[in-house]
Amino acid sequence: MTNYFNEMMENGAVRAPYAHLQGWVDQMPAELRNLKQAEAEALFRRIGITFAVYGEGGDPDRLIPFDMFPRVFSGQEWSRLERGIKQRARALNAFLADVYDRGEIVRAGRLPAKLVYLNEAYEKAVAGIRPPKGVYSHIVGIDLVRTGPDDFFVLEDNCRTPSGVSYMLENREIMMRMFPELFAQNSIQPVEAYPEILRRTLASVAPEKCDSEPNVVILTPGHFNSAYYEHSFLADMMGVELVEGQDLFVEGEFVWMRTTEGPRKVDVIYRRIDDAFLDPLCFRPDSMLGVPGLMDVYRSGGVSICSAPGAGVADDKAVYTFVPEMVRFYLGEEPILQNVPTWQCARGDECKYVLENLGELVVKEVHGSGGYGMLVGPKSTKEQIEAFRAKIEADPDNYIAQPTLALSTVPSFVEEGVAPRHVDLRPYCLVGERIELVPGGLTRVALREGSLVVNSSQGGGVKDTWVLAE
Repeated sequence: MTNYFNEMMENGAVRAPYAHLQGWVDQMPAELRNLKQAEAEALFRRIGITFAVYGEGGDPDRLIPFDMFPRVFSGQEWSRLERGIKQRARALNAFLADVYDRGEIVRAGRLPAKLVYLNEAYEKAVAGIRPPKGVYSHIVGIDLVRTGPDDFFVLEDNCRTPSGVSYMLENREIMMRMFPELFAQNSIQPVEAYPEILRRTLASVAPEKCDSEPNVVILTPGHFNSAYYEHSFLADMMGVELVEGQDLFVEGEFVWMRTTEGPRKVDVIYRRIDDAFLDPLCFRPDSMLGVPGLMDVYRSGGVSICSAPGAGVADDKAVYTFVPEMVRFYLGEEPILQNVPTWQCARGDECKYVLENLGELVVKEVHGSGGYGMLVGPKSTKEQIEAFRAKIEADPDNYIAQPTLALSTVPSFVEEGVAPRHVDLRPYCLVGERIELVPGGLTRVALREGSLVVNSSQGGGVKDTWVLAE
């Protein structure tokens, strides 16, 4: 039986950050809890916070389960996390600036060339282009797990278009509406400034040719995208236009937006579509989602694209293993946050170890996301393990493996009452002229008993994340 760190209870006593929550739980009878849960779901449904998973049958616009029991960090715990997250975001951006320029980290032998230059996320089309302020990844979502009071590990980095921030904001809004007394009793740092900080961050990386107040837009693939709610939510909260590719066109040195009052120049595009679809003249010629000629304007300094095309090479799961080395190489510092120990199946000896220990490891596709394409060894059948073994043997370069971590638990409301469930955390670090993050993030919770998979696409839920002011 594995002992998991319970973030609320330690040695039979309530940990300090959760001091005000024990009485709250004790004084909430089951019928009131069920009433509040139904109220929360009704609010989510009314506001329209749904998560689309197409091609799976059932409700295409289903609610992500919301757990009312908040996750709490002390100000001191958060301070360390914040320093580590900012450090990592700086190193990842330095890496991107380097590999699209001279590639000093590769020349120094600190990272294998093939991991970068043969990586499908490396975009040769942007080599030699320096984006405004040298920033490639403007919104860095760093997934963290906890295994003890002082033990935090980075599970993965998301440098392209990390989603979920709308849930962070709406979870807080709904908790404040339903339990105002909790916010009166606890000194909880606010997160609602996120849209304003995001807008300021995006405006701060306007291109050289922008000579007035930057016009920022959000580029969405459209309402069939699973994160469309978030795209429209952020556009609304920031007071910027939400556009699709057909709303934009290139003329001369600039990108323009079609409006009822005639064309309006666009300076900064916060894109929520993949590189491959950005510009059919540069990437996939069959893309109907992008803007023909966009990359020419980007190259000439007429528009900023956030995050920059090609940023995905920094969040590849094989490149991930070298992020601590990036911190040392570019910043001359020791990493504040540790990686999870990782075996690369591309290396013969490491692959041998993985194949011999599949039943104990978590194996992931190098480019996988959303909890798909992975094996959780201890939770898998012999047949599943053997099927995955064949996949690794057929294409070892496509897989990495990690130990099955004893993820921390936070009390959660379940049918039988209150029970511990495993969680992770995705804070959102904004990188522009300065590096900022709001105190909190998206806590995802594995609502199935014993499950370690928190992804919403795999049945996970979400919680409000509190950082206490100290």
